[in-house]
Amino acid sequence: MTSPAAEYSRVNLFSDPIYRYLRITKGGPGGVPGEASEQDLIDAGWLQRLRRIHQLQSAWWVFATAEHSRFQHALGAMHLAGEWTRHLYPTLASAHRGTPSIALVEETMRMAGLLHDVGHGPFGHFFDENYLDRWDIDHEDIGRAIVGGPLAELIGSLGASTTADFEPGEHIDPRWVAYLISPDDLGGFKAPTWLAALKPAMVGPFSADNMDYVPRDAYICGVATGPVDVQRILHYSFISERGLTVHAHGAEALYMFLSARLYLYHQVYFHRTVRRIDLQLREVFRPTLDVLLGGNPLERMDSYQALTEWSLLSEVDRWARSAEDAEHSELGRAWADIVARRLKWKLVYQGLSDARDIPAGALSVTRDGFARSIRECLPASLRDIEFEVDVAAQESRAFNPMTETAGILFYDPLENSFQQSRVLDLFRRLPVQMSLFRIFARDDAHRKELIAAANQVLKPG
Repeated sequence: MTSPAAEYSRVNLFSDPIYRYLRITKGGPGGVPGEASEQDLIDAGWLQRLRRIHQLQSAWWVFATAEHSRFQHALGAMHLAGEWTRHLYPTLASAHRGTPSIALVEETMRMAGLLHDVGHGPFGHFFDENYLDRWDIDHEDIGRAIVGGPLAELIGSLGASTTADFEPGEHIDPRWVAYLISPDDLGGFKAPTWLAALKPAMVGPFSADNMDYVPRDAYICGVATGPVDVQRILHYSFISERGLTVHAHGAEALYMFLSARLYLYHQVYFHRTVRRIDLQLREVFRPTLDVLLGGNPLERMDSYQALTEWSLLSEVDRWARSAEDAEHSELGRAWADIVARRLKWKLVYQGLSDARDIPAGALSVTRDGFARSIRECLPASLRDIEFEVDVAAQESRAFNPMTETAGILFYDPLENSFQQSRVLDLFRRLPVQMSLFRIFARDDAHRKELIAAANQVLKPG
């Protein structure tokens, strides 16, 4: 007979500002079965490293309270992935013969939530876009290498979720987790149908990842986004024969969530000062990482594990105060300017408009292309002036609701039919993200000319 107190040996509680408490399995005497528990994964060096990488890359220099880390978000995404999976399981098992036990499926998704960001480097997506691009990889590629490498044994040794033990003989294949944490295919792996059906809950427009970071980032930054009713979205989602589906009764909640996510991009992730910092950071980032890491992280994983924002900022601070190496000293002083927010770029133009009001070509423009077009529209005598441009949705994980949300599947009970979100009037009301264009200069000397050039480049028709 199981002791009434046995549960307290199986599960720890972690406090959390969004969910109040998170439940984590633990091992040892009286703990969950299996040779590893969630606590073992959380205590592993690769997870603990995320405590020293900010969730909001450079925005913590702008929003005073934004000191939360990738680690906190990883725990939240794990919790939400598990909650959602328990709700989806009955319809998942009904739609897909051979679905494993609810405990195994739940724990697989919890591990995907916990580990989806494990490959991040210092300054998060900025590291992807300004260092990993050299090898055409991103943090998800590194995350898959970590899941399939140093963490594989721990993942495969789990024997329970927070709510139940696995069935005899069941274990998590680390490839399942690697498959779930990236939208790309996992080479040489064919996912079972039940796993493929769950993938949109990890990488889709309203994934467990997204539905954790939107309320979390808004709360910790002190930014009011309006209502975000995640529980209603979870309740009205199910697995149909067509995949992850949202009942029509959840459509408004999903619309509000996507609007809140978009608002956060404008107000936090693409904040004008955040982007000024990023422009200056871009000038020193690659040469700094060439010194600190010196190559592809996939080929030097031990060095990469030790590379965090803490280690980076400590080292460049030492460079700034040292005269031993002139190049390092110059980089250190440049970093000191960023840390102290001595920013050299000033916003002189911002264009924010609906995509229907700007040329179609502008929706696919790159930073370099936008800058080139601006120079071509300047008076000949000013074409060599110094300025920087920013196309906010380029070099980001931002989304364009006109495309990303087009495939969300809804079920209409009145007509007993399925509809894609792109045909619903509600989702046509979503504003378009790819419409934020900025110009930065050292001063206001040529503000008028730059504004005129930008208006010419972005004029309708």
